[in-house]
Amino acid sequence: MRLLALIGALAIVVGIAALVFFFGGFFNVSAVPEDPAPVKWALVNVREAAVRHFATTPPPSGYDAADKVQAGAKAYMARGCTNCHGGPGVEWQKFSEGLRPDPPDLKEVVTKREPRELFWVVKNGINMTGMPSFERAGVPDPEIWSIVAFLKKLPDVKDEDFKKWAQ
Repeated sequence: MRLLALIGALAIVVGIAALVFFFGGFFNVSAVPEDPAPVKWALVNVREAAVRHFATTPPPSGYDAADKVQAGAKAYMARGCTNCHGGPGVEWQKFSEGLRPDPPDLKEVVTKREPRELFWVVKNGINMTGMPSFERAGVPDPEIWSIVAFLKKLPDVKDEDFKKWAQ
């Protein structure tokens, strides 16, 4: 019984200390320093688990046809994706280096993600990362799917093709 009382008291003390730490302004929310390793690990794993859990919409038939990929390249450029992520032959904008976490290199990410996961991220955005919700910006699902089609082809897209498609 005493052990349970001690555990309960410790839980209350830790809870109060956490409240004071976070709501007392001691947690630095600045984007300048890197997140501590445990925070970075937790954020990455929570984000990936949430995307896997919520990304349930299967791609529509023919979403990745050549014309859809080209339309996706145009939308990728027009919607400003190159500002943070760059693109074939296009460097990202300098301001994106100030985002925390850093915008991912999509050539690496898209090979590890299912189309449904990419769709969910583009449609819904990722809170506290700078990745906006395209749905809230008024982008219709078919256009988001075309962006996903382009993203899945991104690692193999040549600079000159992207330039031609994005015009």
